[in-house]
Amino acid sequence: MTATAPASDLPREAGVDRRPLAWWASILIGIAAAAAGLLPWLVTGMRLPLQNLWDAQTAPESMPLALLPFSQYALTQLFALIVVGSAAAGIAARATRSRLTRGGFGLLTLGVLAVQVVAIAQSALVVGAGLQQRRESLLYLGALTAVCVLSFLIGVAALLLIARAPRAGALIGLTAGAIAAGPWVGGFFQPLLATGSDGLYVIVGLIQWVAPVLVGVAIAWTGVNTVGRVAAAVICLTLLWIAPAAMTGISNAAGSRVLARYPLEMIDYGVSVFGMALFIPEIALRPIVAAVVVAAVGLIARWAWGRARRERATAA
Repeated sequence: MTATAPASDLPREAGVDRRPLAWWASILIGIAAAAAGLLPWLVTGMRLPLQNLWDAQTAPESMPLALLPFSQYALTQLFALIVVGSAAAGIAARATRSRLTRGGFGLLTLGVLAVQVVAIAQSALVVGAGLQQRRESLLYLGALTAVCVLSFLIGVAALLLIARAPRAGALIGLTAGAIAAGPWVGGFFQPLLATGSDGLYVIVGLIQWVAPVLVGVAIAWTGVNTVGRVAAAVICLTLLWIAPAAMTGISNAAGSRVLARYPLEMIDYGVSVFGMALFIPEIALRPIVAAVVVAAVGLIARWAWGRARRERATAA
């Protein structure tokens, strides 16, 4: 997600509205942030993907509607839809911090988390009602729900860090949002990939740079002028290194129908793919280099801007 300075870091320009936000406005901001996170799925029609364990043979266009794409082939998208909404709420909360009332942040948080809880519960109920009555169905539904709950908790942590922590902590929260932003953007193009257009695959290739660019921007916003901020930047670059490999391992393992009946073998395969992807330069090295370059450019631009402002102030 794009980095936004807290209200306390922004210049207090004349004419800027500083009136406290109404309680209902705080809730609406949270609801809007959660809805923005779900947007790539909402605009595609919310039709549940075909399920391997579905009880009745059903055409794709006849599958029920769900607020989340519950499927073993959409694990990274589930993560993205939830975490991006939470990160967006954190950015909104930090940007409006001077205008939030004492309970305003709690209401904003309540708005985003309520939408996400409803989305997870509704999707789990819809999928559970249509699956075959088998042990494998319970394991399948439990695994998908667990992924959503874990994503929900990561989103809560990102929201709190972005909204309330000093810049070093906020950087870690922003990085979680940035990592989720890649598959979130990709969700808009997912239905079009079936057309096989070469242009779409070029666009999808560009999506891999979303997270590195956003992490670089976040590092530039945070700065590296304290030990804590330098440590946070190192942690974020490490996350940027590990996350794509982890997503590759999880997607490959969960997407294997051959291993679907053998959970232990599936986990072993996923760990193996993760280990290999962790040291493939195209997957591991390029995002880090891109983030460092973007951060360096941003830090230089920030330094030049600050110097120009000081010179203007001295001349005046």
